[in-house]
Amino acid sequence: MAASGLNLRERVLKSKKIIVVAVAALALISIFIWSRVDQPPLEVWVAAVEKGRVEATVANTRAGTVKACRRSKLSMPIGGVVDRLLVDEGDQVEEGQLLLELWNRDRKADVEQAEQTYQAARYERERACLLADLGRREAERIEKMAAKKLVSEESVDSAVTTAESQERNCEGLRHQEGVAGARLEFQRAILERTQLKAPFAGVVAEINGEVGEYVTPSPPGVATPPAVDLIDYSCLYVTAPIDEVDAGLLRTGLPARITLDAFRDLALQGEVVRIAPYVLDLEKQARTVDIDVQLTHVEEAIKLLVGYSADITVILESREQVLRFPTEALLPDNRVWVLEGKSDGQLRLRDIKTGIGNWTHTQVLEGLSEGELVVRNPDNKSIADGVTAVPADD
Repeated sequence: MAASGLNLRERVLKSKKIIVVAVAALALISIFIWSRVDQPPLEVWVAAVEKGRVEATVANTRAGTVKACRRSKLSMPIGGVVDRLLVDEGDQVEEGQLLLELWNRDRKADVEQAEQTYQAARYERERACLLADLGRREAERIEKMAAKKLVSEESVDSAVTTAESQERNCEGLRHQEGVAGARLEFQRAILERTQLKAPFAGVVAEINGEVGEYVTPSPPGVATPPAVDLIDYSCLYVTAPIDEVDAGLLRTGLPARITLDAFRDLALQGEVVRIAPYVLDLEKQARTVDIDVQLTHVEEAIKLLVGYSADITVILESREQVLRFPTEALLPDNRVWVLEGKSDGQLRLRDIKTGIGNWTHTQVLEGLSEGELVVRNPDNKSIADGVTAVPADD
């Protein structure tokens, strides 16, 4: 009897276990059916595979700076009191235009004296050379007369000697005129040291000094404010750092686009004109290589200022009318999620082969066809193979 009672309890326990497992299985099946039937389809952002332009590009790692091809912070070579200030900040000046002049009446007097000395030397040389020419012609006449036995040999010797003496005197005074001219140029050079002239046409950006103030030249190794800061706006470029891993892809002559914070909707065209021959190694930042991109065309209506921050995108290669899709849809292992079906489709993970690309678009060589929809937000944790999805409104 005891054995039969034990078997009965075992059969009851086994039946309860079977019932519990069956109930759990039914619950799981119900949940699965509910998730498939009652749950709405997943909304995903999609983009159509299309034909268009694709570029391989390199961009700067930190903001670049707009600079002028020619910018000169002009200083006076000598000290002195400002006597005339002939320009204001913002003025457009021409090459050679006088910008600032120190008090220089004494030096102007020296120049005047040297000019008078030079003129006197020139007149004296001209007089002596005229007499030498007259003496030479007189000697030639006497020599002709001597050939006809009309004058003595002594007269010939006297005339020839006088002519040669006058010629030597002319030559000596010509050298004295040269000395006087050199002295005049020396005094003019001293005077020019009191005058600050524009070495090129440009815009006056800054002036340090006023009439009556004493200005001093910048000592060697000591930076002092310039008397006049002159900028040539006819030629501008952007210098910016490129990550060292991308530097080997660059070469001069490559086209580039320049964008500025000051003109957010504007993209200017440029060309790489310089690649630094060294890597910049600054503490607590990635190593970079500076490059210069010269602006090739800027409309007059666009008032660019030296010092603006700018970003550059160097175009390494470009291809027209190729299949492309947004780069944000690409997974690290060259796969994308594809929404098969225009509405209420299913998500499928697909391997593809890509070509060139940048952060905006990537070229597709194999695995996708024009018009197919790829998922632009593949990081959505609800995305899985076979999930029903619909395009979301952007």
